[in-house]
Amino acid sequence: MSALIEITPLGFPWPTLDPFLFCVHHLDHYPAGGEHQGPDPSLLAGRQLGMDFETRDGFRMYHGRAVPGFPRHPHRGFETVTLLTQGYCDHSDSLGATARFGPGDAQWMTAGRGIEHAEMFPLRHRDQDNTLELFQLWLNLPASRKLANPSFSMLWRNRIPRRRFTDAQGRDAEIIFVAGGFDGVEPAAPPPDSWASQADADVAIWLIHLAEHATYRLPSAQPGSNRALYFYRGDHLTVEDQPLPAYHRATLRADQPVDLQAGPGGADLLLLQGRPINEPVAQQGPFVMNTPGEIRQAFLDYQRDRFGQRWPWDADDPVHDRERDRFAIHADGREDTPGDGVQSPEAGPVAAG
Repeated sequence: MSALIEITPLGFPWPTLDPFLFCVHHLDHYPAGGEHQGPDPSLLAGRQLGMDFETRDGFRMYHGRAVPGFPRHPHRGFETVTLLTQGYCDHSDSLGATARFGPGDAQWMTAGRGIEHAEMFPLRHRDQDNTLELFQLWLNLPASRKLANPSFSMLWRNRIPRRRFTDAQGRDAEIIFVAGGFDGVEPAAPPPDSWASQADADVAIWLIHLAEHATYRLPSAQPGSNRALYFYRGDHLTVEDQPLPAYHRATLRADQPVDLQAGPGGADLLLLQGRPINEPVAQQGPFVMNTPGEIRQAFLDYQRDRFGQRWPWDADDPVHDRERDRFAIHADGREDTPGDGVQSPEAGPVAAG
């Protein structure tokens, strides 16, 4: 029996399997930044600012009016995992936490019982383009953790494990392990209320880069897990000797190893895997619960007192100073930085295709 179950094209957002709710791949070719870290106003003509998901001039403004991104908005009942490969993201939330993270970094936020946050994409470079590429995953929470305390954590690129594998012809494959490891690789622990923190949840979030013509055998995982492989960059890839078109998803049987081979130019892939939660999903806008009644309650709670929180920032779309490097300040005031910002020798470069 082949490990390959189904091939489906990718849209916006990408289709996902339980326990993931969806995945968005943002790739925006922003120009050089103006005084306030947004694009030149002349490039914004004709855009519906504040509701701009249309690609024009190679980029979207999303809900940003001056700086691209997503100003203050609420979530309840799930987690977001944000992976950057290019560009910067400025995070601010209703707990008082804030951060700037960049290429190779990941942020894991548990919305739980409710949080407001802003995700803005500052165009820091004045004299060159500011390309942004990121993946944002929505990972569901089980009913027992839907109302957990909200939190966020930073996974700096020099603390995310990665490993290179070499095939018989000396060609490399590299895996970046944001969640879920194997063969002695141990990523940072997920937040304690996450589905990924369950011992048998089998959650894996991997970025995989295959060099030109490289082969790699993806190891088997836990029986009963859902597994999907997203081919987002490259011209040619075979999965179990079957061609996978560019910008398509391969749904895989988790309990079988999978043979991959890239074509000319290599291939970049995202692997999402996990044991399904197998609970009802009720979703409306930014809230994900188990029943329509719980969704109605989420809206009532937010309208009443914004989940009992106060937005502590002067603007709904805050960004940090252009010259400020990557950092995080948590709700308890603790400051977290990536150290010298240099990856450890075993980390290697960020896979970029």
